[in-house]
Amino acid sequence: MAKRRPTPLRTSGQDLAATRRVPVTPQSESSAYRLAFSDEEFMTAEEARGIRFQLEYLKADVRLRERGINSTVVLFGGARIPEPGKAAWAARNETQRANLELASRYYDEARRFAQFASSTSKATEYKDFVVVTGGGPGVMEAGNRGADDVGAPSIGLNIVLPHEQAPNTYVTPELSFNFHYFAMRKVHFLLRARAVAIFPGGFGTLDEFFETLTLIQTGRMERIPVLLFGIDFWNQVINFRALADAGTISPDDPNLFTVVDSAEEGWSVVRDYYNLPEIGLG
Repeated sequence: MAKRRPTPLRTSGQDLAATRRVPVTPQSESSAYRLAFSDEEFMTAEEARGIRFQLEYLKADVRLRERGINSTVVLFGGARIPEPGKAAWAARNETQRANLELASRYYDEARRFAQFASSTSKATEYKDFVVVTGGGPGVMEAGNRGADDVGAPSIGLNIVLPHEQAPNTYVTPELSFNFHYFAMRKVHFLLRARAVAIFPGGFGTLDEFFETLTLIQTGRMERIPVLLFGIDFWNQVINFRALADAGTISPDDPNLFTVVDSAEEGWSVVRDYYNLPEIGLG
């Protein structure tokens, strides 16, 4: 955190330390006596939900501002997609195993796409085009790993789930966040986004994709490059033309995103959109 500005008043940290030194009595042990901000029982109460929302926004925002991060490149995609050559750990049958192993090529594409973004970010002293993912495995790991490959920082926005989950080891530790509220996590995904790359995935990926499109379609978000990786996958999963023909979306709404099949193709869309210099990778 940023260094605290000098103040003649006692700080919250000083008072918190002081309360830990008081004699142990029934009064001092009572939850009523705890300072409100250090009282877990109070802070997790239903009545404090609004405060928790604010804190989840504030904590990540303060840390990112301290690092001077102005803009990001967001990678969404399936947690279950394995690295090429690794076991499809999430497969529940042979069909899933074969398809996940086939989709593993998108791990490499996400990794390389993140390398392009992060190499571009280097020219801005890692203030712009910083890679951000959900911080987990699969495509998320590939994105953070691609940044790490070129010595760049990257952000991970984890969410607490009922099953065990930990940040992947490629997220920059100081930029590894954890959220209780999906809604606030989504705010931080898109608040600084200059481009969004969507790789094959499940319900979570579909949710993130459609939420991004809805914000752009309704004018609640500036139009930015939205890249849909995997022509064959998405053509099978969603019939965009049927939505347009049914009249439930405008005929030109499918133009809100660009379908691509490789990192080079995807980054060229971003590069052309922002007139960025060409980046060569080894």
